[in-house]
Amino acid sequence: MNSSSAQSSLPNRWVIATAAFLMQLALGAVYAWSVFLKPVIKLYQVTQPQANLTFTLALVALGITAGFGGYFNNRFGPRVIATVGGILYGLGIILSAFAAPNLIVLYLTYGILGGIGLGLGYIVALAMLIKWFPDRRGFITGLAVAGFGAGAAITGPIAANWLIPSLGVGNTFLILGIAYLVIVVGAAQFFHTAPEGYAPAGWVPSARQQADRSVREYTLPEALRLPRWYLLWLILALNVTAGAALISVASPLAQTFTHVAAGVASIIVIVISIFNGAGRLFWGWLSDAIGRPFAFLSMFVIQIITFALIPSISTFAILLIPAAIVGLCYGGGFGTMPAFAADFFGAKNAGTIYGAMLTAWSAGAIVGPILIASFGTTGHPDYVTPLYIIAGIMLVSCALPLVARALARRQGDVVEVTAEAAR
Repeated sequence: MNSSSAQSSLPNRWVIATAAFLMQLALGAVYAWSVFLKPVIKLYQVTQPQANLTFTLALVALGITAGFGGYFNNRFGPRVIATVGGILYGLGIILSAFAAPNLIVLYLTYGILGGIGLGLGYIVALAMLIKWFPDRRGFITGLAVAGFGAGAAITGPIAANWLIPSLGVGNTFLILGIAYLVIVVGAAQFFHTAPEGYAPAGWVPSARQQADRSVREYTLPEALRLPRWYLLWLILALNVTAGAALISVASPLAQTFTHVAAGVASIIVIVISIFNGAGRLFWGWLSDAIGRPFAFLSMFVIQIITFALIPSISTFAILLIPAAIVGLCYGGGFGTMPAFAADFFGAKNAGTIYGAMLTAWSAGAIVGPILIASFGTTGHPDYVTPLYIIAGIMLVSCALPLVARALARRQGDVVEVTAEAAR
């Protein structure tokens, strides 16, 4: 069989990408948890921290499971693991419909069981698409995680405006759980493993792509023995730290700096969310053109300026601009890092290697909010000092992607392409 015949017998990779995007929309609906918070507090008669622990547990389970999900994906294939993930995720939400009034059961169903399903589905889609799109790694991983970011924008309004008011929390969980199960399991049936060494017909890697890609395939244990894995982990963690800090206090910060009412201030949350999703796709696409190290360098430089300027802004409409930029860069980290990991460690085990790296997500999501809330007094928070500190952190971070790139080249794992050779 010649190469053209082999190519024609393969499934359409854009159909696979579309199915993965739809699956990520369903998985990303977990970020709509805030619309359930007050109803859950009322139903279970608990405090806000107790209720919110459900969401925290889901994200912790997601992060831990993602590392294992990459390994299982390599062993059993994306269709099997995504199907299992969809069943666990949907089943967790369905069972949470019957948890009341036992909060522990809610933790176990929505939090742990649902979170495990989330972790499997999230990492499998990324690992699969990286192999199908060697020519567009940044764009395709950005597209996948953009779907995850957009899920809450669809589910949140539907649940808050129609389902919860008319059906209650339990029935809403039941309906959404069934929908998630059907969508994720249905989408998983379109998943296929890319052939070993797959490349689209006629594609020739550019000099940039050749220069910044690993010449061998690493396993997770091998990657963990290299300093650059930890540099990539730190790059992601610091980018998350900056974005999570602003996201965690966006509304009260807007009220403090611009003296608008809480209802008006809520607009900044929506703006950040929109640009968070857009940034995943934009920076993923741009990183294909300029390279992953320079994409992260650009994000860090932009955020130095942005965080340094925020304290001087007193007009709400103007404040929305840096908020949008921070959201764009926050999402950009998630859209770019999966391809960065694949570039530096090879695509074969990228799901496992990046899955382990997602612990940086948890670390940044803890440090950022704590940092920005640690200054001032009760009722009189000081946001100015931590904003300048974050600008300083972004300044120091600028060196990291370039150091990681230099280490990879010095160790001979990334090809150095000269202009003459590229021609």
